[in-house]
Amino acid sequence: MSLQSVLQNTVREGDLTLILPGGRKLKLGNGSGPPLVARITSAMWAARIASKPGLGVGEAYVEGGLVLEQGEIAQFIDLIGANAKFKPRKTRGPLARWLRDRRREANHRQASRRNVAHHYDLSNELYRRFLDEDMQYSCAYFARPDMTLEEAQLAKKRHIAAKLALAPGLKVLDIGCGWGGMAMTLAEEAGVEVDGITLSTEQLALAQERARAKALDGRVTFSLTDYRDVPGPYDRIVSVGMFEHVGRPNYQAYFDGIARLLKDDGVALVHSIGRPEGPNVTNAWVAKYIFPGGYIPALSEVLPAIERAGLRVTDIEILRLHYAETPEGLARAVRRPAGRDRRHDGRAVLPDVGVLSRHLGDGFPPPRPLRIPGAARQADRGAAHHPGLHGRGRGEARTGAARRSPSRAS
Repeated sequence: MSLQSVLQNTVREGDLTLILPGGRKLKLGNGSGPPLVARITSAMWAARIASKPGLGVGEAYVEGGLVLEQGEIAQFIDLIGANAKFKPRKTRGPLARWLRDRRREANHRQASRRNVAHHYDLSNELYRRFLDEDMQYSCAYFARPDMTLEEAQLAKKRHIAAKLALAPGLKVLDIGCGWGGMAMTLAEEAGVEVDGITLSTEQLALAQERARAKALDGRVTFSLTDYRDVPGPYDRIVSVGMFEHVGRPNYQAYFDGIARLLKDDGVALVHSIGRPEGPNVTNAWVAKYIFPGGYIPALSEVLPAIERAGLRVTDIEILRLHYAETPEGLARAVRRPAGRDRRHDGRAVLPDVGVLSRHLGDGFPPPRPLRIPGAARQADRGAAHHPGLHGRGRGEARTGAARRSPSRAS
């Protein structure tokens, strides 16, 4: 199929003028949105984009084969995203889909280590340039639109701590601990002991250095360990932004592992980006250059594995995520001089948070008072500033977090 046919069938919204090699102009979209003008520099790049648009457009832009002559790259990405729904889907049988998923998302131990190194074993200084001071690499919890990035990330950690109903002396496992910020915050503010595991040597070195600097190396332990090799047991398990790297072929092993590692009255919380439109595939550009082996899950793909593992879902909190704002916000943070506050532009960027509980028995135990950190209460009240953010009523979301076994604050 020619490039013109591919683009006319796919780009139906927006206002894009594409200058083809030789100078001919191709008008695409319905004229809505900001006018964009892009130029393809050679016939070779035109052929590559036509054959594999999902990969070819990104590669062409990076390597100079696609040049924006009017408009910003963020606007161009928005246009591509808005037209994704028009991309024709390839029809595959169940066996073909299963084989494709097994190949792309197998994530056995060696592949997991290699995929993690591809993304996370970059210079820690790179991540310091655009993350908050605690180096949280997941969506923050903007309870108020005027929060700084640091305030919103702290609110996220405290919101998660409140859902886990932590108490001094509990033993916690942090799966995919990153640079250690979550583990150290839980240890400092809740008096728990935390084992953080990662497959990134860069993250591990910095997390250990930070724990020593805070004199937490006796209460927080970090190690280079695969989640499948942890002995346990634990009172609590938390995993923030790691589940996207597990891959569908490993969902059952992942939740079976959580069930094995939890004590009978234990609680696990898994924080993940979610896919609202149901099962799909990972974008070719993301799979090759950003998160090889990664996959954004749909609830319909996750819940059956949770049930088969013998875990009981006691709370699912789905909050609106504004992914389109994130690259722009990160770019602004990079350009800002060091030391200046990084404030959000007013739209909320919030995590999906799910709480799993093991062996709670039939029905829920009676609610018991919880010592909710102030920032978590404030974050919950802050939802009033963003109508419609919560998938359910705020009261119901809070009640789900409070349903714990009365014997062990769980």
